[in-house]
Amino acid sequence: MRTQELQIPAAGVNLGADVVVPEQARGVVLFAHGSGSSRHSPCNRFVAAELQQAGLATMLADLLTPEEEQLDQPSGHLRFDIGLLSVRLAALTDFLTEHEETADLDVGLFGASTGAAAALVAAAGRPDAVRAVVSRGGRPDLAGESLRLVRQPTLLIVGELDEVVIDLNRKALALLAGERRLVIVPGASHLFTEPGTLEQVARLATDWFQRVLGPGRTIQQ
Repeated sequence: MRTQELQIPAAGVNLGADVVVPEQARGVVLFAHGSGSSRHSPCNRFVAAELQQAGLATMLADLLTPEEEQLDQPSGHLRFDIGLLSVRLAALTDFLTEHEETADLDVGLFGASTGAAAALVAAAGRPDAVRAVVSRGGRPDLAGESLRLVRQPTLLIVGELDEVVIDLNRKALALLAGERRLVIVPGASHLFTEPGTLEQVARLATDWFQRVLGPGRTIQQ
């Protein structure tokens, strides 16, 4: 696998990103982390490693600069600024479509918590570039009216014990315009820290992206 540590210009700032490209990759998945997290999130890195083993390239990127992270500690305002995060995520998507290592690969988005909302807004704004979306413990409701514009196959994964978020995901599911599915993982809480639950997330995400990304894949309308 080819690994790169990059600083990527995105909407006026430089964002740190780790890109891993397996040999003969069939697609690339861009991770949008949740509030208070970063590209070093152990949960996202675990899922990314599983995707890499399945032949999918990955990009784990920070959506805030180190300076912004420090300034945002007291209020958390920027971490919940879905407009800001989605613009930067769209810029990272554009980078992947032009980067030598990934330009020929279909792009999928994997979002966690507030990152899921940013992923859905970015997918709505990049209908030709983004081919699929997966949300882990996400807040798709924060994507607002953009939900009605998302036609890409979208998988929403929520823990059984995360009751409030389950309800928010069910309501968001009804608004999505394309193929969509909600999976509730038994015994899992919001962060999927229970034994075996994150492995289930990784399997679900891998199956979803493998079905959609790559040459000859089709999207159900």
